[in-house]
Amino acid sequence: MHVLMVTSEATPFAKSGGLADAVSALSRALRRIGHDVRIVMPRYGIIPTDGLVRLRSGLDVETGDGVERAVVFKGVLPDSDVPVFFIDREEYFGRPGIYGSKTEPDFADNPQRFSFLSRAAFRLCDALRWKPDVLHAHDWPCSFAPVYLRHAEPDYDTVASVLTIHNLGYQGIYPKDGFPSFGLPWELFHGAGFEYFDSINALKAGITCADGLATVSPTYAREIQTPELGCTLDGLLRARGPDLVGILNGVDGVDWNPSTDPLIARRYSIEDMSGKAACKTALQREFGLPEDTEKPLIGMVSRLTDQKGIGELFGPTYGCAAKLCMDMDLQFIVQGTGDSWCEAEILALSARLPNFRARIGYSERTAHMIEAGSDFFMMPSRYEPCGLNQMYSLRYGTLPIAHRTGGLSDTISNYNQETGAGSGFLFDHLTPRAVYDTTGWAVWAYYNRAEQLDAMRRRAMALDFSWEAAAREYEELYRGVSAPRRGAGAHTIA
Repeated sequence: MHVLMVTSEATPFAKSGGLADAVSALSRALRRIGHDVRIVMPRYGIIPTDGLVRLRSGLDVETGDGVERAVVFKGVLPDSDVPVFFIDREEYFGRPGIYGSKTEPDFADNPQRFSFLSRAAFRLCDALRWKPDVLHAHDWPCSFAPVYLRHAEPDYDTVASVLTIHNLGYQGIYPKDGFPSFGLPWELFHGAGFEYFDSINALKAGITCADGLATVSPTYAREIQTPELGCTLDGLLRARGPDLVGILNGVDGVDWNPSTDPLIARRYSIEDMSGKAACKTALQREFGLPEDTEKPLIGMVSRLTDQKGIGELFGPTYGCAAKLCMDMDLQFIVQGTGDSWCEAEILALSARLPNFRARIGYSERTAHMIEAGSDFFMMPSRYEPCGLNQMYSLRYGTLPIAHRTGGLSDTISNYNQETGAGSGFLFDHLTPRAVYDTTGWAVWAYYNRAEQLDAMRRRAMALDFSWEAAAREYEELYRGVSAPRRGAGAHTIA
């Protein structure tokens, strides 16, 4: 099949989170099983043109203000032959940030920027003389693509659309006075699903117009159809329930593999776990903790935002992290960036507690060191559409301590202290007490059930989270939505 990925991010070109990793890894996996996959994304100011080829012909892209010109560069996704096309228009994308900057965290013209990208995707196909079978859009920035496909691109009436919701918490809600810039008639403000409490909701429109919907784990697909985690779109998602599937993301088996990882102190495998102790010592040394391989070490790599359960861990006066470190014989290391209050709190804890260390920011090397050197990985997310860190942890024999939600529920099986079964430690309700008690349970097992934990580590490392399984499920989804589109004529305007 011919598949066009329309995305705002793709690793290694531009990344703000797991979306970028997922798009690139899925594209490679689909290519490996024989599909013609192509990616289109913006050329942000952070993406150099070195190594890219500029296409001779530019694109004339329709907007509400007339026709605007875009330049196109072509590159290749590393470790594949998947072509990546970069839409270059300085006015929209020639900035240092993807969605915002330090001075403007959320660009006010994001709807115009990403609607331009989505419309440019069709003009790119025209220029390439290539028509996809499936247009696969990702998250709210590219939700405009299914809308244009259904309502404004009659030459593409045999093309089906799929929208993957990577995180329902981000919906692209902006003032409705920007709607005319999309080049759509006002009746589609309601008819295409944009209207949201008298504002624009880009994701709502994408959900309304896409032929098929996916999200990134089976449990999250069920959760977003409930009022608790539906972020006010649960009714629409229940209505589209027959068209919604949950497909668990995979992990990159090349970059995240303890037997080949160049960023850790010593490589190890299920057959020879001895290197994990060396990784633990190296991690303790890196963070200035006593080098003691007998003491349980908890690691955490996270965005420091409410979604990640930081209040229950680090909230002043009520978070449980300080009490954990004072009451239990353990060590705790955190790497992250996010809310300023949390950054300040973990730095204060790091200065005050002898067994707690924190670093603000993100380092790929340090992230790999934490995954390899820790005994447990803390992941108390309030909700987690899929999650990658728990899968990285499992691959490295680092047992997660996690909230049973979304993809965490789909990838971690709870410890049974009678039989030794399981691959991690789960709790059902996110409270400081639940995090404290479950961590205490893990620490108890570390000191009292060493043989069971060793078996759990090996069991965790043997789990298969390859992208090939996800690619096959997407292949099935593509075929399901493509068949009804052949010969369809659902478009309403030219």
